[in-house]
Amino acid sequence: MQDKGIVGRLTGVSLGPGDPELITRRGWAALQSDAHWLYPVKGQGADSYALEILRRSGLLLPADAEPLHFPMTSDPETLALAWTQAALRCIELLRQGRDLLFLVEGDASTYSTFGHLARTVRELLPEVVVEVIPGVPSFNAAAACIAQPLVEEGHTLAIVPAAYGVAVIDRLLDDFDTLVLLKIKPLLDPLLDLLERRGLLPHARFFEKVGNPDQRLVQDVQSLRGQRVAYLSLLLVRNPDRVRQPLHAGCNPVKTGSPATLPAADAQT
Repeated sequence: MQDKGIVGRLTGVSLGPGDPELITRRGWAALQSDAHWLYPVKGQGADSYALEILRRSGLLLPADAEPLHFPMTSDPETLALAWTQAALRCIELLRQGRDLLFLVEGDASTYSTFGHLARTVRELLPEVVVEVIPGVPSFNAAAACIAQPLVEEGHTLAIVPAAYGVAVIDRLLDDFDTLVLLKIKPLLDPLLDLLERRGLLPHARFFEKVGNPDQRLVQDVQSLRGQRVAYLSLLLVRNPDRVRQPLHAGCNPVKTGSPATLPAADAQT
């Protein structure tokens, strides 16, 4: 038991997108420490995808692992209250000298709940030490599923949430050779319309719950029209005919030829 005067450490542990074998050795070691586990849920009594990854890992889950509620809403007052409540609970435990592990699906530094939580805790408890254990993001795992690089020498890559909207994504397609669109559920059909208009449907792949036993990979993204997809889904889009500008001096020259198109792949579950 730590000295009561010592503030504990807050660590974001990245678990990867779903396959327990993608947890890093550093993350695995942290999970076997005596630190107190915290994990995000969307509502009271809701399941946690991060905790599900660890259930499938074979690791014995501590009985006192504790959920923190982060509602799925855009209402600023509701969100502010949830962040404050979660941060205050962390601070209560940290002031007891307890080290905390916050379980994160994917990577804790990439569009992660942990970033918001750590910032709020730091504002209220400046002396806290925050650590981040990096992990495999879903888009890296998705590219590995089809044995295709996300980006190659001389080419460009953008990773954005689909929530930025179709108009923004349309402009990005002119500037990037590869576009990763995250959390596409609310805009799937409008995105498919855009890709059809741009002639990019053959160069897009859909991924859902990468690394999970329920993983789905769809080659013919046109077939997804009108379907309901999971929150944890993404589109990987290539723009092989994009007009590229010359690189600045000191950079490697652009190689001739267009970027590889995505390979054919059967839908998987």
